[in-house]
Amino acid sequence: MIKARSLLYRNIRNFFDSRNYLEVETPVLSPGLIPEPTIENFSTLFQNEFVGTRELYMVPSPEVFMKKIIAESQSSIYQISKCFRNSEQLGRLHNPEFTMLEYYTVGYDEKDSIGLTEQLFAETALAGCPEGLKNGFEVISMADVLKRETGLDLDELQDYRVLLKRARELGLVIDESVREGWDDTFNRIFINFVEPSLVGPRPIVITGYPRQIECLAKDEGIVKKRWELYWEGVEIANCYMEETSQAKVEDYCRREYAALSASRAASGMVIPDLDEDFCSIFGGPEGVRFPECSGVAIGLDRLLMVECKKNSIGDLILFPFSDII
Repeated sequence: MIKARSLLYRNIRNFFDSRNYLEVETPVLSPGLIPEPTIENFSTLFQNEFVGTRELYMVPSPEVFMKKIIAESQSSIYQISKCFRNSEQLGRLHNPEFTMLEYYTVGYDEKDSIGLTEQLFAETALAGCPEGLKNGFEVISMADVLKRETGLDLDELQDYRVLLKRARELGLVIDESVREGWDDTFNRIFINFVEPSLVGPRPIVITGYPRQIECLAKDEGIVKKRWELYWEGVEIANCYMEETSQAKVEDYCRREYAALSASRAASGMVIPDLDEDFCSIFGGPEGVRFPECSGVAIGLDRLLMVECKKNSIGDLILFPFSDII
């Protein structure tokens, strides 16, 4: 597994280097993050007798730094990095510390990134890798796969009352006292009735995620310019056509930070500071700085797991978290 991981990383670097991407290295400790209420964070303290004490956070992804580099360099970049997510499940697909490949392509949209990722899988595959991983992707919209597996119409589900009714008709128990949001109810339908079907001879890419599921992807009608990639029911990658409007990014960060703060105030979980400089890279008096681009994130532990036909990422992480608690 050590040799397999080393070879996969070498192949990935050769792939992007040959296409003139810049490899970057960014911090894993940050004074501020992009707010994501669904991701719990690790925190630590920097202590210094001359400058005082400051809370810092382990990054859940390198996005906050990589986008600053893109704004400054106007270049396509990639990074293989360690990421950290607290309260993560311990099991065959999760570890609180994991390895991510993240790459951004200037001038690409999310559809272009499907083709690029197909090439990446084909050209970097290890010996013995399942043939299906190298033969391109099956692409289907969320509306189509939802209709196929549940009979539900995504347009109709925009009304939360209809979504709630359809969820109950499918047999899901909805506790009205919890007052969950549209995205929570929809995700329950997706996880229970759609995700188990995402198995086939090739990786499956689902495009057009509902706009109500918050992320920094551009809107396109009732859906986001976003996709996720599955292999044998396991999510391996996701992609956004990156939002470049400063007003929309600021609105997203404001709403998500309010939701994050409210959800964690009572629990005592970490409430990370918002990166105050992040929104400024998208515009200002001097005009828009952040270029049109598409970003993809791949869980490399999961990719290595499926390429080596293992059943768990614990089979290839040398010191899994479950061994130290």
